Amino acid sequence: MKRRERTRQLIELGGLVAKAGLIELTGDDRAALYGMMLEITARLRGDDGEQTLLLWRRRGQRAFADDAEKQER
Repeated sequence: MKRRERTRQLIELGGLVAKAGLIELTGDDRAALYGMMLEITARLRGDDGEQTLLLWRRRGQRAFADDAEKQER
């Protein structure tokens, strides 16, 4: 991955962290944020990881759709 592409990816991922409200909820505690991400990783590596990912994907898709609908109003 080229440097510019990686930079864009990291900015977008950081935007998702902010959009989800995690920065405010944790008081910008990066250790807590990292711990959450490690927990997510552990869950996805577990026996029901595929089902968990499917659930989270659907939830995220609905949230994106709701946001897009609100912006259209």
